[in-house]
Amino acid sequence: MGISILQTVKVGAYVMKQRIKGAAKFPLVLMLEPLFRCNLECAGCGKIQYPEEILKKRLSVEDCMQAIEECGAPVVSIAGGEPLMHPEMPEIAKGYVDRKKFVYLCTNAILLEKRLHEFTPSPYLTFSIHLDGLEKRHDTLVCREGVFKTAVSAIKAAKAKGFRVTTNTTVFEGEKPEELHDLFDFLANELKTDGMMVSPGYAYQKAPDQEHFLRRENAKKFFRDVLKPSADKVDLNRQKRWQFNQSSFFIDFLAGEKDYQCTPWGNPTRNVFGWQKPCYLMSDGYAKSFKELMDSTDWEQYGTGKDPRCADCMVHCGYEPTAVLDATANAKNMWKSLKDTLRASAN
Repeated sequence: MGISILQTVKVGAYVMKQRIKGAAKFPLVLMLEPLFRCNLECAGCGKIQYPEEILKKRLSVEDCMQAIEECGAPVVSIAGGEPLMHPEMPEIAKGYVDRKKFVYLCTNAILLEKRLHEFTPSPYLTFSIHLDGLEKRHDTLVCREGVFKTAVSAIKAAKAKGFRVTTNTTVFEGEKPEELHDLFDFLANELKTDGMMVSPGYAYQKAPDQEHFLRRENAKKFFRDVLKPSADKVDLNRQKRWQFNQSSFFIDFLAGEKDYQCTPWGNPTRNVFGWQKPCYLMSDGYAKSFKELMDSTDWEQYGTGKDPRCADCMVHCGYEPTAVLDATANAKNMWKSLKDTLRASAN
């Protein structure tokens, strides 16, 4: 069904309230990293490369609740590291749900089935399972055999118990559109997930593999073939079953149909070091509070054409906020966004 109608309406109302107040910069999604430790060592990720003394650190429940109270974003994405390695993760998720925040708990699912009984199904809670391809491709990218089967088993268990489950796929150089289409079919038809997210990988400085991150122009062409294949390549009825848990405006951006600049303050990051400047993907220092982050960061120096590190970035944490702001910019865009959500829900 993609993004739920409830989330579409509540986030839209939040954006309109901020605009009525005259807020120039406001957050949409709190990117929470309560720990960096992980039970995988993926070649495209730099988090696990921190020294052991950093990997031992984790945010407390109180730290996590303070973060959402400070920024007030309507959505929380809990990443890491592996969030389910945090012993207090059920309490953290419940704290956000009790505050009526939409929680996306991003996990590789290795521990999910074991800990599922510690969580309660809610329209505000979604397990976002990391799947970068079908079995052979996914296990290769996460550098361990058997992870795909474990994730599939966990998805089935979570769905059976009434949880909302989506997937998150990071795309790297060398992928084939046809293989991603097969993945979409599997997720939509066999696993019946509640939506899929896709995003190009970002070249983390600490990532062991620096050779397979997509460059911007290649990414646009690739995502056109992936997300908007021509009718002679993919049956249209087949495409309709692919429901993306992302704004249709962001999908248009990935396919090169919209030209957006990054909105780095839209998805602020809070991790074990503090509030990360300027975004989830780059680290130019840390602030002690959300207010300090907003007031002390020179936002104008970041973005495509400004900072060379941003040249190839098209990642959802920077551009999805821009897409959401565009989708609520006027009545025409809001109506299109709502129609897209209703159409996805009907399918």
